[in-house]
Parts: sequence; C-alpha cells; structure tokens
Amino acid sequence: MSDFEKAAEGAKMDFSKDMSYGDYLGLEPILNAQHPLSDAHDEMLFIIQHQTSELWMRLVIHELEAARAAMLGGELPTAFKMLARVSRIFEQLNNAWDVLRTMTPSEYTAFRPSLGNSSGFQSHQYRLVEFLLGNRNEALMKLHKHTSGAYARLEAELARPSLYQVAIALLSARFDHAPLAGEPSHTDWKPVPAVQDLWQRVYEDPRAHWDLYELAEKLVDLEDYFRRWRFNHVTTVERIIGFKRGTGGTAGVSYLRKMLEVELFPELWHVRGAL
Repeated sequence: MSDFEKAAEGAKMDFSKDMSYGDYLGLEPILNAQHPLSDAHDEMLFIIQHQTSELWMRLVIHELEAARAAMLGGELPTAFKMLARVSRIFEQLNNAWDVLRTMTPSEYTAFRPSLGNSSGFQSHQYRLVEFLLGNRNEALMKLHKHTSGAYARLEAELARPSLYQVAIALLSARFDHAPLAGEPSHTDWKPVPAVQDLWQRVYEDPRAHWDLYELAEKLVDLEDYFRRWRFNHVTTVERIIGFKRGTGGTAGVSYLRKMLEVELFPELWHVRGAL
C-alpha cells in the first residue's frame, strides 16, 4: 500500500446514496454556466471574472443586510465582524483585477462584439450594494425593469434606511440629537454639518464612545477598500479599451472616473480635517 493510500484509508469513496462535496456546493450548474459566444480563448477569463465577482457581491449583500439588522438590534460587535468581512471581500475583488489585466486590448477586441449591449453597469447586485451603503440613484432603477425579481428587491431596499442611515440614527440617539438620517430614499451625498459635528464629538473622546468610534472606523475601512476596487476597475478598463464607450453605452473610463468622486460616508472623511 502506498503512502497516499495509507493516508486516504478510511475515506468514503462511494457517494451514490450520499451527498458529496460537489452536491453540497451545486458545482455542476456552476461549472457549466460558462458559455462563450466566440472562439476567442480569453472570453472564458472574462466570463469567469464577472461570474465570480457576482458571487462575491452576493456574499457582500448577505453580510451588509445582516450587519444592518445587528445595528438596528443594538448588537454592534456582531455588526463589526460582518463589516470587517465585507472589507476583506472587496480586497479579494480588488486582487481579481490583476488577473483580468493579463488580457490585452487585442485579446478583448477578439470577442467584444459577442457582449452586445451587456455591461457590468447593469449588475443589479452591484446596484443593491450601492443602495445598501447609501448611494441611491433611483434613476438607475429603469435598468432593471426587465427583471421583475431584481427590480422588486431594489425597490424594497429603497424603502429601508441604508446602512449609513442606521449608523447616523445611532449617532443621533447617543447625543440626544434630533434624527439626522433623512428619509430612506435620501440621495444627497454632500456632508451634513450636524452629522459631522456629532462624529467629531465621537473622535474627540473615543473612550467615552468606543462603540461608535469603532463603527466609524469599520465604515471608513469598508469605503477605503471599495474606493480601491473602483480605482482598479477604472485602471483595468483604461488599460484594455482606452477611452472607448462601454458596451452598455456609458462613457466608459470617463464615467468610471466620475464615480470615484462619490463619497459613501462623507462626514466620516471630512471630520478628519476638523480634528
């Protein structure tokens, strides 16, 4: 008997009547969900890159929804763990751009016509992540009207307070201040002086408000990784297609650069200059 056989001795080998690893993970449909529309070698990379990104986004949504529920229930330590995990997920997504950047403009051009008008701009999961965090552009809802389930989920999210609005509500309550979070559909990303003032009180006395201090830093961490992901997206697109228009009709790199200016938690960034 070889060393390998000795090491494997006792391992279950017959799964005709039991659940296997592949059964549990549903691997058959996942591994057969790649259907290139051209003969170009690199189209497989492009498909898998975006499919895996959508899987990670699904986990981001799962974690953000649970973090918001924990915050609403006053369980901040639980929320901290989930927010930290989301930051690590965006770090993982960030690293994935390095793989896509191995594709040259010539290689992308070979299958780009196969994409038609499809584009990551149309990802309803990415939009849901933005809505959860507080970047709520209702005009973009029309992109998802053709998919009733996705549209309904986005619509339901707009009726709830965003993660950051829940954080602001906790902040307001701590200092017995009038509610400052605004309506759920609130989309004004400019810093609100009264919110910044309250965050400043937290940062000036972190020991007295350690839970909110830690919450603030977890949110800054999350946006830090999210910004890096956006920046690497822009760089990757520019490296592969230059300043061509995107397949979905956007201005491509110009549009993505504009998105870099969006601040998800503006008061938490602006308060740093006031300390």
